[in-house]
Amino acid sequence: MTALRLADAGEAADLAAFLARLIHYDRAAAVRLQAGGGVLAVFGRPPSFEVLAIRTARLAPAASPGPQPATAAHGPHTGTGAAPAAGLDRTVSAGDLLEGIDESTDSLTLPAAVTGPPWAGVLPPRGGWQQVPGLPAPQALGRTVALAVAEFRARDEALPPERRTRAERDRIGREIWSRTLGDTHLPLRAAHAAQSLGFLRPVRAEAQAGVYGPASGGHGSVSGTGSAGSGAALAEPPTLTLLAAGGWLRLRTPYGSVAVRTSGPSALSVTPA
Repeated sequence: MTALRLADAGEAADLAAFLARLIHYDRAAAVRLQAGGGVLAVFGRPPSFEVLAIRTARLAPAASPGPQPATAAHGPHTGTGAAPAAGLDRTVSAGDLLEGIDESTDSLTLPAAVTGPPWAGVLPPRGGWQQVPGLPAPQALGRTVALAVAEFRARDEALPPERRTRAERDRIGREIWSRTLGDTHLPLRAAHAAQSLGFLRPVRAEAQAGVYGPASGGHGSVSGTGSAGSGAALAEPPTLTLLAAGGWLRLRTPYGSVAVRTSGPSALSVTPA
C-alpha cells in the first residue's frame, strides 16, 4: 500500500473531519484523489446536495532516499513523503481512506482503488478560473441558508397528511435549493452544502485563503489551508470567492470548495437537499 505523509497533525484532523461528513451523508461514499505540487486534493459528492465538494491537504516535503533517524513523534522515516503522490489519481472508498489516517504520525495509507461512480469522471477543469462578482457577504450567505432551511421545514410541516409524500417534499426542496444567490447563477444548494461540510466556519488568524488553487490555478497548484494553531482565536467570517470556468461554478472558502456544473451534457441535476 502507498503511504503519504501529511504536513502536520492539523491537516490529518481536517481531512478526517471532511471524510466523516461525507460518510454521514453516504456510508458507501467514494472519493477521487489527485495530487501534485505537494498537495492532495480530495473530491467527494454528498448525495443530498448534488454538488462536488473539494478538500485539500498539504503533504510533507519528500524525504531524502534511505531510512532516517527515528523521532519520538513519528518513528523511522521511510521516505513516505510527497514523492509517492506525484501523479496520483485514484478513486477510493471514503471510509477506507478515513481508516488510513493516523493523526499520531501525520500519515495517510491509501486504500486500493475502487470502481468510481459516474461523477468521478467529470471533475472541474484544472485551470481557466475567473472570479465572478455578485456573491453575498459571508454573514448574509449564512442567513440566507438558515432562512431557506426554516422555510423548507415550515412548508413541510404545513403539508396535509395526504400530500406529505417524497415527491411533494422533493418539489419543495427543488424550488428552494435551486434559487440563485445574490447576482450570481450559483444555486443555494451549493452554499447549504458548504455550510453542512464545515466550509463556512470562522477563519483563524493564521488560516490561508487559497484552497483548490488560485483563480487561474488548478488541482496541482492548490494551497493547503494549514492546521489549527493552538490557542488561536476565531477571527473573522471566511473569505468567500465565486469562480467560473468551463461551465462550472465554484464557491471557494478557506476550508474547501463546492463546485456545481451549470452547463454541458453532464450538468448536475437539481435534486433537493
